[in-house]
Amino acid sequence: MSSATDAPISHGPAAPLAEAAESDAAANVVLDEEERHGPLKRLHHFLHANPTVVPFIVLLLAIALFSVVVGRRFLHPFNLSLVLQQVTIIAIVGIAQTLVILTAGIDLSVGAIMVLSSVVMGRLAVLAGVPVEIAFALGLLVGIGCGGINGVLVSYLKLPPFIVTLGTWSIFGALNLWYSQSQTIRQQEVEAAAPFLQFMGTAIRLGGARLTYGSIMMLGLAAAIWYMLSRTAFGRHIYATGDDPDAARLAGIDTNRTLVAVYAIGGFICAVAGWTLIGRIGAVSAISGGNTNLDSITAVVIGGTSLFGGRGSIIGTLVGALIVGVFRNGLALVGADALWQEFAIGVLIISAVGIDQWIRKVSA
Repeated sequence: MSSATDAPISHGPAAPLAEAAESDAAANVVLDEEERHGPLKRLHHFLHANPTVVPFIVLLLAIALFSVVVGRRFLHPFNLSLVLQQVTIIAIVGIAQTLVILTAGIDLSVGAIMVLSSVVMGRLAVLAGVPVEIAFALGLLVGIGCGGINGVLVSYLKLPPFIVTLGTWSIFGALNLWYSQSQTIRQQEVEAAAPFLQFMGTAIRLGGARLTYGSIMMLGLAAAIWYMLSRTAFGRHIYATGDDPDAARLAGIDTNRTLVAVYAIGGFICAVAGWTLIGRIGAVSAISGGNTNLDSITAVVIGGTSLFGGRGSIIGTLVGALIVGVFRNGLALVGADALWQEFAIGVLIISAVGIDQWIRKVSA
């Protein structure tokens, strides 16, 4: 006699339903995995990891466009070297701005620091009779001091970088006008008393091109800062501070010291830009470089550095400066009014920020 336990167990209609649910769940997992690793998502991650790709493509397209529209004049070695000369100061100040923006800050006073440093160098060396070596060193110290003040206010007093540097922009600008008495030291005076200050404007010829020592120095400075950011612990601290300051502090990074150092280094680079400015125009002027702060931000943003910090590169800033120079030069050769040059730059800025927001959103 068979027991009840020997009877076959009937699963009923529930078993096929369970198997179908498991199959649907597995299919959904596969679809989610395909979406996560699909071509568009891979592109998102690639652009997030390589922020200079898009601006580099834009630069190549701009060169190709103006080569077709303008013709040989645009691609002539002299014109290309002229573009490099025109963006040299913007690129140098842009390097300083890049360091600050990588920490999720911004420095609106870079142009004022540059001009103030150049005025200190020029007036001490030419009008006060101070040896040019000492005047030059004091000008560099002024840049470091101005940047350090910004860094202390931002880091230790926890004031917003935008507000701090907006205020110091006015302060440094006022000090510049007071110390210079709004006077320009003429090229002949500088050449007679302190020709060293004009050294960065000295040109060398390479074929049909004309390169200045200022442009060469800009490339060397960019290489040095690139090495610092990509090959040193301090460079990693800069990226970490901008990406997530709380996590950086938990990892043992002194974010306050990092910020002060970044702003001070930025001030030093702005002072170097002031030296280059004297070489560029030959004279010492208190009203030169008025739009440098905005132009530097333009180069940094177009170059792919995120305004939210933690992502970007010096190479991207150089490419961004070249994009600005190529567009302005190309449109000028076409005969377009200056207002359309600024219109094009504005479109590029908005497009660059939009692309950055898109990349950050899909990579979050």
